[in-house]
Amino acid sequence: MALKGVDISRTVSAGGLVFEALRRAIIEGSLKDGDSLRQDEIARLFNTSRIPVREAITMLEQQGLVKNHRFKGAVVVGLSLAEASEIFDFRCIMDAHVIRAAVPHMTPEVIAEARAICDAFSATDDPARWGDLNRDFHMTLYRASNLPFHLGTLSNAMDRLDRYVRAQLLLTEGHARAHAEHLEILDACARGDADAAAELTAAHIRRAHAMLREHLTKIQAAFGTASETA
Repeated sequence: MALKGVDISRTVSAGGLVFEALRRAIIEGSLKDGDSLRQDEIARLFNTSRIPVREAITMLEQQGLVKNHRFKGAVVVGLSLAEASEIFDFRCIMDAHVIRAAVPHMTPEVIAEARAICDAFSATDDPARWGDLNRDFHMTLYRASNLPFHLGTLSNAMDRLDRYVRAQLLLTEGHARAHAEHLEILDACARGDADAAAELTAAHIRRAHAMLREHLTKIQAAFGTASETA
């Protein structure tokens, strides 16, 4: 299994740690669509019992990242094109709403932190970092909204799309385009224009969706997904 184990035998929150490790492996593509999550193997990797592993798999299933099959057990699941489109459409609405609510509460420190992340996103040539920095940029701005339920829901939506967004950034000119669009969003936030920030954010997500659809075949090949998944 393409997953690095750690010894968590003395950790009280073992299920949460297994969940986070599996979740990151799925998002980053180390665990691919269709891969089985064998509880005994995972328990050995983390030097723990099967109980926290079952807890972790249950949490992953609740987020839509794995699915339990009667005879096959838990497997990593991908998104159909229709599902991906639905999540992108949802994010266009939700991200725009959250950043509009956040702009009036953004401090110079928030803008400076987001700008530093934006600069790091542009400067790094490590594709493995692009997905994390892209997410950090958006969430740094969104947290000023003080809408914890919205942020939690958005985080789950980002989890579902993250593998494909990373591939899109790598396989297209998405990295340079995303940086330019991040700067536009950041500038709108810095001048306190909530409506412009919301419009630019929605447009940013729509373009990412369009690029994902355009390069669907390449993304499927990169992650070994079946033809009906996106």
